[in-house]
Amino acid sequence: MNDALRVLTERGFVSQVTDQKAVEDLLGKGQVTFYVGFDPTADSLHAGSLLPLMAMAHMQRNGHRPIAILGGGTAMVGDPSGKTEMRKMLSAEQINRNAEGLRKQLSRFIDLDSGEALMLNNSDWLMGLNYIEFLRDIGRHFSVNRMLSFESYKIRMEKGLSFLEFNYQLLQAYDFLVLYREHSCKLQMGGDDQWGNIVAGMDLIRRVESGEAHGLTFPLLTTASGEKMGKTAKGAVWLSAERTSPYDFFQYFRNTDDRDVKRFLAYFTFLPMEEVRKLGALKDAEINEAKEVLAYEATRIVHGEQAAQEARQGAKSAFGGMDSGRENIPTTSISKARLVEGILAIDLFAQVFSQSKSDARRLIKGGGARIGENKVSGFEHMVTMDALKDGQVLLRAGKKRIHRIVVKD
Repeated sequence: MNDALRVLTERGFVSQVTDQKAVEDLLGKGQVTFYVGFDPTADSLHAGSLLPLMAMAHMQRNGHRPIAILGGGTAMVGDPSGKTEMRKMLSAEQINRNAEGLRKQLSRFIDLDSGEALMLNNSDWLMGLNYIEFLRDIGRHFSVNRMLSFESYKIRMEKGLSFLEFNYQLLQAYDFLVLYREHSCKLQMGGDDQWGNIVAGMDLIRRVESGEAHGLTFPLLTTASGEKMGKTAKGAVWLSAERTSPYDFFQYFRNTDDRDVKRFLAYFTFLPMEEVRKLGALKDAEINEAKEVLAYEATRIVHGEQAAQEARQGAKSAFGGMDSGRENIPTTSISKARLVEGILAIDLFAQVFSQSKSDARRLIKGGGARIGENKVSGFEHMVTMDALKDGQVLLRAGKKRIHRIVVKD
């Protein structure tokens, strides 16, 4: 098996391949140009995007050429795949702003400066299309009956599939055709929910160019508890330090379910598989060592060495009693006057942990709310200057979340 495909398979990235033998042969003949698409619907990718990003990095490390496609054109339509409702429409200005943020994040995974990787925006070839010509030249190759047989459309048909969304598969297939023509791109990779779109692109290349192209999909990530990977009670875990601090990013992976540690080490680090298997085999309290390695390596890849070290130091300070590193814990400043007056603990917890008041109430009722080492006594508990220790107040929500309050004059 080709080295790139072996690495992806060994680390669990491969869910489906359109033709296993043909893809093995393709990758074994030399450098292959492949592409993965990203929707610029926000100015940052989230942790759910780490799987395709890491797969691209592995492919490039094994000699292949990645193309990252920003869907500046397709984002104005909205991909129905994996969605039960129609996506919010964005303006061209919003999409362009978002694309700028994504380039910086992509460059942490693939080398965009040497010419050995490209980042393109499909608005460059989609926005100027003549609709009648597109229908005549491209649309005629698509069977409506076949399109409706794909799972992504079946799901959306239950709640209503707009004609706008129905066009999405044609546009993504056309992307593949353009990349095949202009960059000799012969492989598309994406999540399992993209299977129908990938197959449609391959079929279009065969019909229009009599060419051969292939597809490979990744598993859709869920945690052992069945939750979507990269989601928390506070929302998505973003790759942007402005949206999710390196400390919170570190803590997300540090708190990985024991059952997910080995799998996530294979996905989200570049550690050799021998080390992944060794760490993943740890049990009971020792598994925490593996979780810290996972958190550090994932944070280092996304945010850099210094941010990873600071996040680790902050976690040790918060949960290990160390004084140094506390400045890396998520922090909120409040006025001294407000603390002198007193703040209801339920209000403070709701504010800093982005909870509803009812969530904070449940936390206090369950005994999971602490100020320093002291449990919040009840719903009327007031946080005052007496809670200050070394000029700060540490709030703890359960065993895994911590927030620092500092006082300003």
